[in-house]
Amino acid sequence: MKTGCCRKAPARLCRGRFFRITRAGPVLPPRFNHEGSFMSHPLLAEEAGARHLLLGNEAIVRGALEAGINVMTCYPGTPSSEIPDTFHSIASCGRFRMEYSVNEKVAVEVAAGAALAGAMSMTTMKHVGVNVAADPLFTAAYVGLPGGFVLVSADDPLCHSSQNEQDNRTYARFMGMPCFEPATAQEAKDMARDALLLARELQQPVMLRTTTRVNHLRGPVTFGPLGEPAPVVPFERNPMRFVPVPAVAQARHKILVEHLENARAKAEASPWNKVSGEGRIGVVASGISRAYLADALNENGWEDQVKVLELGFTWPLPENLIADFLSGCDTVLVIEELQPLLEQDLRALAQERGISVNIVGKGPHLTLFGEYSTGAVARALAAVLGKEPLAASDASIDVSKLPGRPPNLCAGCSHRAVYYAVRKVFGDEAVYSSDIGCYTLGMVPPLRAADFLFCMGSSVSAGSGFAMVSDRPVVGFIGDSTFFHSGMTGLANAVFNKHNLLLVILDNGTTAMTGHQPNPGVCSAVLGEGCEHLDIESVVRGIGVTDVAKIKPFNLRGTLKTLEEMKSRTGVRVVIAEEPCMLFARRTLKQSRPQVAEVVEQCDEAMTCLQELACPAFRRGGSGEAPVFTVDESQCSGCMVCLQITPAIRARKRS
Repeated sequence: MKTGCCRKAPARLCRGRFFRITRAGPVLPPRFNHEGSFMSHPLLAEEAGARHLLLGNEAIVRGALEAGINVMTCYPGTPSSEIPDTFHSIASCGRFRMEYSVNEKVAVEVAAGAALAGAMSMTTMKHVGVNVAADPLFTAAYVGLPGGFVLVSADDPLCHSSQNEQDNRTYARFMGMPCFEPATAQEAKDMARDALLLARELQQPVMLRTTTRVNHLRGPVTFGPLGEPAPVVPFERNPMRFVPVPAVAQARHKILVEHLENARAKAEASPWNKVSGEGRIGVVASGISRAYLADALNENGWEDQVKVLELGFTWPLPENLIADFLSGCDTVLVIEELQPLLEQDLRALAQERGISVNIVGKGPHLTLFGEYSTGAVARALAAVLGKEPLAASDASIDVSKLPGRPPNLCAGCSHRAVYYAVRKVFGDEAVYSSDIGCYTLGMVPPLRAADFLFCMGSSVSAGSGFAMVSDRPVVGFIGDSTFFHSGMTGLANAVFNKHNLLLVILDNGTTAMTGHQPNPGVCSAVLGEGCEHLDIESVVRGIGVTDVAKIKPFNLRGTLKTLEEMKSRTGVRVVIAEEPCMLFARRTLKQSRPQVAEVVEQCDEAMTCLQELACPAFRRGGSGEAPVFTVDESQCSGCMVCLQITPAIRARKRS
């Protein structure tokens, strides 16, 4: 049986992450032999009671295994990427099937189809991916999925790696999905297990909502027993349930509400919702805020001065438990990152049940923006307690005093060569429509090759719209993985509606930004037997584009010539820039260049190359009016683009 995209999982995906905790210290267990073949893995340990130090994402994998997961799908996206990557690294165990899908909607549809056929299934994605997947998710909640289905939504407060801070607890409410919110690695494991088991019991989709801090924290996790994979529930044909034409959907909506009431009863008795402490001042906290609260109380010695309601099973609300809690308090502080959803629910419940209580939520210490901290929670607590927090709790890092580290493309990245060439040909005359990926970093000077961006795939569609009302040339940029994700439909629309757009597909042969996961454009040799390579040029021509050209970005003369030719034409034009991601080529394809660049003449041309190309391998030293330019050999990948720009630079063998 095929178990994933590749039969062999590279050891680099998980080496050094897992540690067995013993009295003598952490011990790294065996996992792969020197050829990278599967041997054993701590996440597959069968015995209960073993204790390991895991990332939150890795703990989710173990929890899914303990539940007996059968099918796992994903579209990789930070902060969720380690979940599918870890599944992929152990796929040869034969316990489950997994796939990297072309986008989040497809990933949900595949997993939902598997759950409809009776398999216990899970799909992972980052928070903005749920926007893409929302269409099937809403209807899946109506019809129900007998095998059990869990959606892992990895939210990103503070936009560590995202274009917004959307709070997907709203989706759980909107879609009618029970929701779990872990705060520790142990909870991530246990809640993943419980969410899958609940999803199968209710035959309803369930959300496991994490945040960046939960996904990427590392903590001790005690394993439960690892049984056999869950049995597949026999499918019973029932079009009046599973084909939601209007009459069916109307009936299923009522059933969804009934299932939510069943879930509410379980939330009332859930061990993930618990009360501790005493006093007339209460605190209600959910998600990672529970961890900040615990630290703030401990650091300030306030544990015996407040009563705490921790909510881990956060939707549907355990209304009776909450009402009892509110009734015993004079003031209640609500701690939740991002939107005041819980705060609004508590206010509505107090009003409905006639409970006189002062509910305090968003304010100067607990804002709508970004992540919370122990210090922020301590200040909010101090305000309701009438106390001063300890100085340690108020300590924070002034990021303005840290050394600047602007985002930058890697040294030797082929995207830099493309952007340099495009700017030489189009300059500021054109408008540049960008997309989601490493190449978005082309927005920073001196490349300045991104003027607007909405979401994945929007470079084609939004670029087309801009071209409709502007006489300026529009150049769109999209990566290979993003093209397969959602660029093809925009390109079909552009051809159909005869838009005037030059689209540059930056084909670096992998899903680079999120960790080199496979996509349909990755070469067959890397994909192995489990997946089929799709040729981008064939897809583009199949969509209907006739004006197509391929370039090798490191051949600067050829790249400039092709771009000049495309500039003189109109209509939908596509340039496919083929060059492997430098890191992917070095680590996976085992490719490296024997030469490096060196500056042989200190002159204005050397300065111009530094200023226009801005490769991180360049160094500027000296002082005053006599700068000294050098190339850092440890950074230089040997692409030799700079050598084609100025004779002040030449190639030499790597030392």
